[in-house]
Amino acid sequence: MVRGPSLQPVPGTSVRSLRRNRPRSVARQVFVLQVAVVVLLAAGAVLALVLQSRHDVDREARARSVAVAQTFAHELGLRAALKSPDPTKILQPLTEVTRKAAGMDFIVVMDTEGIRYTHPLPDRIGKKFVGTIEPSLAGEVYTESVKGPLGQEIQAVVPVFSADGKVEALVSAGLTVKNVTGVVNRQLPVILGASAAGLALATAGAALISRRLRRQTHGLGPLEMTRMYEHHDAVLHAVREGVLITDGGGVLLLANDEAKRLLRLPADSEGQRVDRLGLERHLAELLLSGRVATDEVHEAGERLLVINQRPTKPGGGPEGAAVTIRDSTEMQVLSTRAEAARRRLKLLYDAGVGVGTTLDVERTAQELADVAVPRFADFATVDLAEPVLRGDEPTAAVVDLRRTGFSGIRDDVPLYPRGRLIDFVPSTPQARGLNSGRAEVVAELADASGWHAQDPPRARAIVEYGVHSLITAPLKSRGVVLGVVNFWRSQKPEPFDEEDLSLAEELVARAGVSIDNARRYTREHALAVTLQRSLLPRDLPEQSAVEVAHYYLPAQSGVGGDWFDVIPLPGSRVALVVGDVVGHGLHAAAAMGRLRTAVLNFSSLDLPPDELLARLDDLVQYIDQDGERDGAQSGLLGATCMYAVYDSVNQRCTVARAGHVPPALVRPDGTVEIPELPAGAPLGLGGFPFESAELQLSEGTQLVLYTDGLVEDRARDIDEGLELLRAALAHADRSPQDTCRAVLERLLPVRPRDDVALLVARTSALPADHIAEWEVPFEPSAVGTMRALATAKLEEWGLSELTFGTELVLSELITNAIRHGAEPVRVRLLFDRVLTCEIFDGSSSSPRLHYATTTDEGGRGLFLVAQLSRRWGARYTPEGKVIWSEQALPDPEAAGE
Repeated sequence: MVRGPSLQPVPGTSVRSLRRNRPRSVARQVFVLQVAVVVLLAAGAVLALVLQSRHDVDREARARSVAVAQTFAHELGLRAALKSPDPTKILQPLTEVTRKAAGMDFIVVMDTEGIRYTHPLPDRIGKKFVGTIEPSLAGEVYTESVKGPLGQEIQAVVPVFSADGKVEALVSAGLTVKNVTGVVNRQLPVILGASAAGLALATAGAALISRRLRRQTHGLGPLEMTRMYEHHDAVLHAVREGVLITDGGGVLLLANDEAKRLLRLPADSEGQRVDRLGLERHLAELLLSGRVATDEVHEAGERLLVINQRPTKPGGGPEGAAVTIRDSTEMQVLSTRAEAARRRLKLLYDAGVGVGTTLDVERTAQELADVAVPRFADFATVDLAEPVLRGDEPTAAVVDLRRTGFSGIRDDVPLYPRGRLIDFVPSTPQARGLNSGRAEVVAELADASGWHAQDPPRARAIVEYGVHSLITAPLKSRGVVLGVVNFWRSQKPEPFDEEDLSLAEELVARAGVSIDNARRYTREHALAVTLQRSLLPRDLPEQSAVEVAHYYLPAQSGVGGDWFDVIPLPGSRVALVVGDVVGHGLHAAAAMGRLRTAVLNFSSLDLPPDELLARLDDLVQYIDQDGERDGAQSGLLGATCMYAVYDSVNQRCTVARAGHVPPALVRPDGTVEIPELPAGAPLGLGGFPFESAELQLSEGTQLVLYTDGLVEDRARDIDEGLELLRAALAHADRSPQDTCRAVLERLLPVRPRDDVALLVARTSALPADHIAEWEVPFEPSAVGTMRALATAKLEEWGLSELTFGTELVLSELITNAIRHGAEPVRVRLLFDRVLTCEIFDGSSSSPRLHYATTTDEGGRGLFLVAQLSRRWGARYTPEGKVIWSEQALPDPEAAGE
């Protein structure tokens, strides 16, 4: 069919675009035409009704006029009145009464000459009647319309007969046209209302018909519909896809050229049932079923057809089916290859995502085995060199491998199990791959004698199990062989081919990078753990102030910078320290070691907790500045610390913290308390003062120090962690070890992302009978008295062997306090693990140890104190200072001997 230029398909043209450009749709044109016809019909009907009404009213007016005139003409007294001397006097009132009763405009009685006897207008009486009287004089009833005294009138003239049958008078009755028209006008609204109602109903019906037509024509005009159907016809028969439409009875309604070609349908196939068209049985059954079919592949002779079928429901129920058919014979091979490539890319993508999710060597090896089964192989094994598992570089000659990863479709395959140490013999493909670095395919394991030489009984069992093909690929990274990966096939009868080998090499190459990263991380993690373990206290020092239990766990993602420490102090005191350096790895561990060493050094100065943290803050700032000058990562990213000093003599604990989480107290009655302590800024910020707080701890109170890794995790915030800590600590009858164990069971995450350090200390009190204290008069003669009192106390304690040294120490220290110090002066002896002599005075001057020459007369006192004491020193209090000296207790066994 030849189409004009105006009817050629326009690229991109659609029904919607045609609707936007149409001048007027078919539905709109039909609607306008229907409305116009209805309006014309309604107008004609109104006009006809008005004319008919006017005619009916006119006829009725004439009939009424005749009836009234005849009735009055036959009145019994009329002839008598006419013969009276004055007929008007008698007839005028009578006519007016009759006129009003009959609803007439006038009743006129006249003689045969037309002279009126009566009239509604009295001035018209005696004048000649306006109208035609001749027919009535001849004895007829005559009606006419004339212009009379009352206006345009419709009147009837009736003769009045005498006894002898002659016309002796005339009677005329009538109505004015004005009154007749008024009757018509009163009827007109009813006529117009009925007409309007009919017009509305007709218009609504036209609108409904137009709306349905608009849905059917999609609002298109005649030209547009012609173009659309021409385009539809052109596309339907030109498209390279078969199209069929059937009705509910299985009759073929439409088949385009491509469908007839693919199904070999006859030219007159349309209109016949599909089961009579010579189609193959399965195709005919599909077309008759009307069911939904999506990309179903069916054979039709030598062709492979892809069929899509959808039921059509124009009336709300199944009315037939629309079917599309395309020939996929030529695309089958290409699609098979494309599908294989897609599966290959999907496998490689999943390997990239699923292998190496953790920095654990064994876990990464297992992920590699899992991702290959069952999509690529039925069984997969990963064998790694022993040094790789430890995080070391493998040697040049890889000999012993340990089976690290195993995955399979079944568990009873007779392959070496996971954990087995394997030494592949030189004839095996695994050994050849380890030496050459190249992957290898063993198409038939039953004929691979070199592979059988590794373990003949096991090899026979593997072949008998059904495993028939193998790919072995060395696992390499940076040119170094880390192990070997084996892929085994049993279910699929075809052996591995070169394409499978290429995929295996790429898969193993990607996994090799992840395993090498895990190996290097393992090494770094091991080094960091070793370093941190060496920097943390191995054995806590002996002291009597607290009973301690501790726990430390490095994070799974890398060693951090958490640390703890227990530092004995003179005077039966102990310092408890917990800190946290931000970051992970060797840098954090090294920074932690520097801070722990600094705390140990500062604690030897016996500084108050707030002053110690201030000096530690200065040190961290110096480290940061030093790291910035070097341009290396030797600075600290941030650190927190808590420093607590517990005195077993007065049972007071002085605590200061630098941005650290608060401690927890477990009172002897089981009450758990998290005291509100000044938080302080983290170390290294500078410019912020630190404050300390004193806690009164009764004997048996447990002081719990920890790092934030214990109470804070991805699954909970710190407030929730503190509540869990309260619940775990709510038992006063437990030992520090049991408390530590209970807290870890309740709060320790499965895979902690941060280090966890926990220190539980249960306080003790130095017995009162192990404390001796005296006020010293501020005069030199008091020295002898103090020596005597001290000697008596030592004999009471059974420490007579320390009498000589104690007398010398007290003499020197009391003399110095009186000579160089200030009041008040006190002496205190503490009998604990050591004998401690403490001299309190009100001066803040610092004593110094001198080495006197042979000619000096003095300067040897503190030197003697240092020689007689295990250690000595000074600490400062708000009231002054304390000079202390410690002496080791005598060995009971040596004393017995």
